[in-house]
Amino acid sequence: MIAGYRGRFAPSPTGPLHFGSLVTAVASHADARAHGGEWLVRIEDLDRPREVAGAARAILDTLTAFGMRHDGPVCYQHDRLAAYDAALAQLAARGLTYPCGCSRAEIARCAVRGGEGPIYPGTCRAGLPPGRAPRTIRMRTDSTPVEFDDRVFGPRTQDLEQAVGDFVLRRADAIHAYQLAVVVDDAWQGIDQVVRGADLLDSTPRQIWLQRALGLPQPGYAHVPLVLDPEGRKLSKRLAAAPVDPADPLPALRRAWAFLGQPPPPPHCTLQRFWEHAIAHWRIERVPRTRSAPLPADQ
Repeated sequence: MIAGYRGRFAPSPTGPLHFGSLVTAVASHADARAHGGEWLVRIEDLDRPREVAGAARAILDTLTAFGMRHDGPVCYQHDRLAAYDAALAQLAARGLTYPCGCSRAEIARCAVRGGEGPIYPGTCRAGLPPGRAPRTIRMRTDSTPVEFDDRVFGPRTQDLEQAVGDFVLRRADAIHAYQLAVVVDDAWQGIDQVVRGADLLDSTPRQIWLQRALGLPQPGYAHVPLVLDPEGRKLSKRLAAAPVDPADPLPALRRAWAFLGQPPPPPHCTLQRFWEHAIAHWRIERVPRTRSAPLPADQ
């Protein structure tokens, strides 16, 4: 058991809940309930131009239909802009951020490519070049290794300076970056265990870097595999991944449960019986230690 467990599921309202997101929701919900903890929901709707009207409500209704009831009120990131600005001001006051005038195309032309794209070469670190206007705000990094112990992948370490360089905290369109918002919100909501998709495994060191700079607590982390479509791509709303069916939740729940490496529930069980089994038998050490896996067949 993890004392005082508080976890969360944090979808973006860019479309209905699809199977890949369901896997993450099931893992985070089962982990929280198996530890006798709380499970919160946060709608990550900072990128308003990409938001689909009605998607947030549809996601919440789908979670309920699948037997996943959240504790406390839903947090919406669009209500939290003042908190992100306050965090930016705190970092700026300590000289930990700087304005950057580089476009993505300019960075791509001159930067070394890393695992997550071009590594920022520090062009504006000592000040904006003459005639350049600020576009983004970046967080300073150095070669101090960031280490953490993931509950699925085990010990991890990253040199941010070498892996990503100074990273963006506010985008050129004035939207706060995910890395900043998620750190501020996890601390504000008291989240101490984060269970999410493995596409965010390499983002975790940046978040820990920010937590330390802001004097915020560091949650525990567990990253579960991403679901791939038949072409080997991550399931996503952008690729029009088929939504799950709230009117018939058990087939998708069984597939998600099997994908997570957990023992099968009794045949022909009810939704309530599924979750009773899931909470009693969930073991995160059974989750496959892989970043991605193919969409499973019907169970």
